[in-house]
Amino acid sequence: MKKFFDNIKKLGFGEWFQDKTDPDKLNGLEIARVIAVHKDSYVITNGENDIFAELVGKLLYNADSPLDYPAVGDWVCAHFHDKGTAAVIHEVLPRKSLLKRKTSGKKIDFQLIAANIDTAFIVQSLDANYNLRRLERYLVMIYESNIQPIVLLSKSDLMASEEIETKISAIKQIMPNVQVQPFSNENGSGMERVKDLLTSGQTYCLLGSSGVGKTTLLNNLIGEFLFETKTIREKDGKGRHTTTQRHLIRLKCGAMVIDNPGMREFGIFSVESGLNEAFSEIMELSKQCKFKDCTHVNEKGCAVLAAIEEGKIPEKRYQNYLKMNRESMYNEMSYLDKRKKDKAFCKMCKSVMKHKKNKR
Repeated sequence: MKKFFDNIKKLGFGEWFQDKTDPDKLNGLEIARVIAVHKDSYVITNGENDIFAELVGKLLYNADSPLDYPAVGDWVCAHFHDKGTAAVIHEVLPRKSLLKRKTSGKKIDFQLIAANIDTAFIVQSLDANYNLRRLERYLVMIYESNIQPIVLLSKSDLMASEEIETKISAIKQIMPNVQVQPFSNENGSGMERVKDLLTSGQTYCLLGSSGVGKTTLLNNLIGEFLFETKTIREKDGKGRHTTTQRHLIRLKCGAMVIDNPGMREFGIFSVESGLNEAFSEIMELSKQCKFKDCTHVNEKGCAVLAAIEEGKIPEKRYQNYLKMNRESMYNEMSYLDKRKKDKAFCKMCKSVMKHKKNKR
């Protein structure tokens, strides 16, 4: 069994995945990892070669939602053909973690970001992009996905060390357990400390807005200029999308990094555990509320509201918690309603087809 897993072990196929995989049940299929997604096609690797792959018809037909399709970072069972130059994906193996968000716009559905991530680097720049409320939103999603977060503050060369420490302190005040590391892509300050965060066999992903320096950071971690970068707009300090798709890169140190396009819209839903962990002080205080079903809005005897009045919880943090909680519940209800309608439509279609078949 050890020999069977040797090629993919260096890609992150550790004990957790090995315990959930029986090589005798693969029926001639090989295990590979998804390193890129291009609409209806994929690029997978078995540790030796990168191969274009497509989904087997059965997997396409049985897919019930976007969650059933492979994402970058997924482990899959695939059949390699044409002397190993092409492949067909037959199954997605169990996921250790799955990073997802609500699709952009009015559509209520999941969009897969990446799978089987160990640590998420949230990249914010120390200019106009620095935003505690946005940071809280990222943390909710990351905690919901059972992933360790680390905050990277880019463009440290633009700010005095005292100002940087002030911004780090503001993060630590509301997120004391989250590691924060400032760095600069320009002069290399803090870059070695960022590299020290990487461990061989572990999978990391870069999250953040456009223009914060994610792609330049990736180039610096790789040690060569592989990916194109663009300057930010001077009038508003906002970046333009450089990364247009997600891909998994294996670094010389043995760690794997998934780059992600900048996210302008970051909708969430079904994130109860993520909210509880990202706003742990609110969850702890809620145990002291007079009513078990306290909404922390206007009830008498609410421990959360009392803490806000006493200045123990920042008002803006509290408002962001309420906003995300409402958004998550609304999106979840809309999603469940959509699923019911989809199932009803499928039943109707099957009934019509059965009726036509009986008429023949």
